[in-house]
Amino acid sequence: MRVVSGELRGRRFNPPDNFSARPTTDFAKENLFNVLTNIVDFEELKVLDIFSGTGSITYEFVSRGCKNVTSVEMNFKHQRFIADTIKAFGIQKEARSIKADAFKFLQATMDTYDLIFADPPFDLEEASKLPDIIMERHLLKPGGMFILEHSGAGKYNGHPDFKQTRSYGKVNFTFFEDNNATEAD
Repeated sequence: MRVVSGELRGRRFNPPDNFSARPTTDFAKENLFNVLTNIVDFEELKVLDIFSGTGSITYEFVSRGCKNVTSVEMNFKHQRFIADTIKAFGIQKEARSIKADAFKFLQATMDTYDLIFADPPFDLEEASKLPDIIMERHLLKPGGMFILEHSGAGKYNGHPDFKQTRSYGKVNFTFFEDNNATEAD
């Protein structure tokens, strides 16, 4: 696996063979970040990456200039790999890795973020609750967005905070924006 763009472009990270994470494909990552490049200033973002798996999305955000990225992963081996990769890449000032259940983290955190990215297992039924949890807890700053990676089976266009879905092969990214964020702050 590799970082596809930015300052860390081409840097490789190789999770052990026994990893159970389903990493976002380079093709999907590249397209996602092409979309984001046109709508965000990476250097200004405070990012939360939940269900981090290999940490691939965390590294991409830092590579593009993000100075504050938090990676949350529940699996001990995966979280340790992410923490070790952050250290190997020398990006400890910009990124941190936390071992935690994503749902419990979302319920406990008092922070707000410019962008929250979630890549839960495609078969995780509770994943459909993520947009509501994030919006109800007001975890996004005004103008912030939540991006959910999911299979084609997930349909979110009826959600009140839905903005758009982008599909890249079997990978879908649905964008949400908290319509009440300005009222909550």
